[in-house]
Amino acid sequence: MSKKVIPYKDSELGKKEQVTQMFDTISKDYDGLNRVISFGIDVKWRKRVVSILKEKKPASILDIATGTGDLAIAMTATGAKRIVGLDISEGMLDVGRDKIAQKNLDSTIEMVVGDSENLSFEDQSFDAITVAFGVRNFENLEKGLKEIHRVLKPGGTLVILETSVPTKTPFKQGYHLYCRHIMPTIGKIFSKDRSAYAYLSESASKFPHGEAFNNILDKIGFIGIENMPQTFGVASIYVATK
Repeated sequence: MSKKVIPYKDSELGKKEQVTQMFDTISKDYDGLNRVISFGIDVKWRKRVVSILKEKKPASILDIATGTGDLAIAMTATGAKRIVGLDISEGMLDVGRDKIAQKNLDSTIEMVVGDSENLSFEDQSFDAITVAFGVRNFENLEKGLKEIHRVLKPGGTLVILETSVPTKTPFKQGYHLYCRHIMPTIGKIFSKDRSAYAYLSESASKFPHGEAFNNILDKIGFIGIENMPQTFGVASIYVATK
């Protein structure tokens, strides 16, 4: 991003600390609001991520910025024996742990607090790595992607689901209207944190998507990079190999 987008403009904390604070604050409301704001389409996008990895048959998966664990839970459909959900927010992880316990998935999914830009795992630890709506929250995007590359096994698959900006009329205009006005308003009405959803919408519109993000992945050293726009281009699935 050309300009660093942060949740709290008047805070002296760095972006990483602000993002942690923000997600801790909205963790209890996040799942419900996410379904409302995305009209539930995010569930379909996650299913597509799962279907991509199901073909790869990974034994181990790291889900970075796992939040409340929706994608980590969905990843059990791949047959992976070990799934680690990592997030910087303990509040989000607590919600996720409750969901995992209710589904009796504790033996497959481990939820750990951690920094995506300083992963505590050994080199070449995972067959696959996923990130859903998380890379735009990295304080240093390239550093986070380099860490992903480091802990991914050679031949391993990275799948990223992230917001993008439609390029065609009228979807482009509708997207900007929604992000600038409707999404922040919904967040203000239903969330404890009035700044959080304004940040989420702004960060979505400023994130380098499409070819720009492909180029960053290529620079890090990933190969076989594919970019698949979803739902008129409001989100994209990126698939790359180490």
